[in-house]
Amino acid sequence: MSSEVAEKRMHRQLMRLAIPAVVIGVLSAGLLWAIDSVAEVIEHAIWGSLPAALGAAPDAAWWIIGVLTVTGVAVGAIIKYAPGHGGHDSATTELIAPVLKLSALPGVAAALILGLAGGVSLGPESPIIAIAVALAVSLCRKFAPRVPPAYVLMMAAAGMLGAMFGTPVAAALLLTETVAAAKKGGLLWDRLFGPVAAAGTAALVADALGISMAGQGLIPDYGGPELWHVLVAIPIALVAALVGIAAAWAMPRLWHLFRSLKNPLLYVTAGGAVLGILGAIGGPITLFKGSDQTAELIGRADSMSAWALIAVAVIKVAALVVAAAAGFRGGRIFPSLFIGVAIGLTANSLFPDIPLALALACGVLGMVLAVGRDGWLALFLATALAGDVSIMSVLCIVVLPVWLLVTSAPEMIVHEPEELEAEKADPLL
Repeated sequence: MSSEVAEKRMHRQLMRLAIPAVVIGVLSAGLLWAIDSVAEVIEHAIWGSLPAALGAAPDAAWWIIGVLTVTGVAVGAIIKYAPGHGGHDSATTELIAPVLKLSALPGVAAALILGLAGGVSLGPESPIIAIAVALAVSLCRKFAPRVPPAYVLMMAAAGMLGAMFGTPVAAALLLTETVAAAKKGGLLWDRLFGPVAAAGTAALVADALGISMAGQGLIPDYGGPELWHVLVAIPIALVAALVGIAAAWAMPRLWHLFRSLKNPLLYVTAGGAVLGILGAIGGPITLFKGSDQTAELIGRADSMSAWALIAVAVIKVAALVVAAAAGFRGGRIFPSLFIGVAIGLTANSLFPDIPLALALACGVLGMVLAVGRDGWLALFLATALAGDVSIMSVLCIVVLPVWLLVTSAPEMIVHEPEELEAEKADPLL
């Protein structure tokens, strides 16, 4: 086949992907909006209307412990009894996991919504991507059967990432390594065409709905890179990475400890009780997925000591590890972003001459890189938080020693024994 014929064939294939990609992008943004909206209604009821009606303080230790414990009971019951057992155990799967059966999706959605509303320290990433992927694969099987399921999976994952972060760039960067690993000829951007189209559409719709991660507007301008910035940035990022590595080391051990209780009703409830105690100690700012709380922490940092910021970071790390290990469904990116910001604020509190934007970016870079093991995503989130693309020149140097550190460290994932698998995924990949 001549190169001209091959190019025309590829062009026709990409054109056929445009409509499914746009539809998947709209579906992803709409799904994120629906999940967020339901979780927000329940959250307001649990943490606002109900304690007000009972004359209780929502930040009281007994209320926080009670809510998290009851949330553990509810999520444990879903994992025990619902079809599909609440989907993939977030501690044992990557961000993009094998396709679930449609019958599992109500349980996945319920476990995710209860965790978000109840204050569990996990983000929506893994479960909501799993829901979007399963729905997209099912729809494309019926209406666009010529699109390979593995490619549909990538478009759905990219669409949801675009919706969550409000830009297709994060999805394109995150999927670059996945595409490159599976590349069998052809141009990289030919393979990213559909995912980027889905992510871009989802980002636009999510921005219109007001549900994507937005810039906080609370960070002073960076002011541009200087040579000495590299010298102070590397230690901050390395410290943040070490915190992430410690969490990655602890999580599988705690996972096995919780699983010694055998029954999800027991180990998820126990996890909820521990999360409640941590939340009572750290206060409401250490609860939930961490996106709104990140802005709150930045706004309150001037009135907090370095020790108080360290305490917030430590409690949030513990909450993230417990939530992931106890079986709650959710992702680790948003809590890691919060922890990275807390570490950056601590560095700026101890050494005020370090630009705040640089300290925050390096804290996020190190933490996200250690937890997520994706250099592109870590660079993107760090740069997006700083709000100044000129910081990239410093971060691209900083990421190198941090990458060398994390690649020789344990990953934050549990390699689950086959005999403990609760469900079998749809074998599309």
